[in-house]
Amino acid sequence: MENHSNFLYPRSRYYGKFTPENLVFNANLQEFAHKVNYLCALEMNGKIAPEVAYEDIKALWEQLKQSKKELGIGEQPPASES
Repeated sequence: MENHSNFLYPRSRYYGKFTPENLVFNANLQEFAHKVNYLCALEMNGKIAPEVAYEDIKALWEQLKQSKKELGIGEQPPASES
């Protein structure tokens, strides 16, 4: 079963600056990309309407933005007192 999961949901290694937050966000970003890929394939093959695909992708984007905000990705770290 694990091989099946790895095939359908492959994960790429993270090469960026390591912090727990960056690692979690990278996993969320990869999941977002996989889901968008599936939605695009479904829409291109006529399985879902373009409007449905758009709304689903928009909802996924909002989830990713919320994840970024909660993890503090891109924010300036607090200045340390010397």
